[in-house]
Amino acid sequence: MTIRDPAGMTKTVKAWRQATAGLAAAVALGIACATATAADASYPTRPIRVIVGFPPGGGVDAVARLFCPKLAEALAQNCIVDNRPGAGGNVATELIARSTPDGHSTLVALSTQLTVNPALYKLSVGVQKDLQPVSLLNTAEHILVVHPGVPARSLKEFVDVAKQKAGALNYASAGIGSSLHMAAELLKKRTGIAMTHVAYKGAGPAVAALLASEVQVLAGTVVSMAAHINAGRLRALAVTGAARSKALPDLPTVAESGYPGFDADAWYALMLPAGTPAAIVERLRAEVHKALRHGDVQAAMVRQGLNLQLSSPAELASRIKTETAQWAGIIKDAGIRAE
Repeated sequence: MTIRDPAGMTKTVKAWRQATAGLAAAVALGIACATATAADASYPTRPIRVIVGFPPGGGVDAVARLFCPKLAEALAQNCIVDNRPGAGGNVATELIARSTPDGHSTLVALSTQLTVNPALYKLSVGVQKDLQPVSLLNTAEHILVVHPGVPARSLKEFVDVAKQKAGALNYASAGIGSSLHMAAELLKKRTGIAMTHVAYKGAGPAVAALLASEVQVLAGTVVSMAAHINAGRLRALAVTGAARSKALPDLPTVAESGYPGFDADAWYALMLPAGTPAAIVERLRAEVHKALRHGDVQAAMVRQGLNLQLSSPAELASRIKTETAQWAGIIKDAGIRAE
């Protein structure tokens, strides 16, 4: 006679159900992974849209158009630059954050768009929460220049003059929150000098104001300043970035001039919507790196005063986090308000 053990049967049935459920979950996960892998492998399936938050002809637009043709060749799809200007790049930032995270919509962003704007504007999206970093692309060197009427030929002499004439010197920028503005504010904080900010609508009018001696100081780009410096119309004091400029190799950096760690160049980055599959992020990173390393592309960068600076997604995320905190502190201490 066989004696049935109800408790044992219950345990056996429970174990069978758990095993079946586990197997079903594993099969579902495998199907999902296979589907995702297949989708990533077929990427892209339509043209790549590169969103730019500034008008055609500007620096960000130029960077996007540098790599788009090569990227289109590599991916066998059209690469279309989509200019969506407004609010210092915020319109484009919010647009990419709300795009489908499938790699077909990307953003070429200016550093201030990602690291300054969150402290200046009330954004409906979070840069670090809603965007996926892909890679740094380029940096645009800035240099501190003065009108020849300022009796200073080095950063040290300039700081001495500025302290003797506290608040008497005016500095120009391309607008509130621009990289030119923030570089000068960082300089003020690090050196302890006082200067008055005069915001212009763009770098062109700011340079013109400096040439006319309406203002005395400007942290401008090398490409916009070189001709004026060479002609003696303006005087260069220091490079604001971490390294010397190839165009002006004898000009020291602010860091070399007594302020270690000073780095206030503008830079450009490629971003995607958060949630984009890692395989697509890596594919775009690799292809854009190849595109920017082409000899003709690098020659075009030199003509535009740009330096190649590539990164991993993690390195870009770290830079965004660090600089966002830095500029938020500068903005708070200086009481800067958006226009």
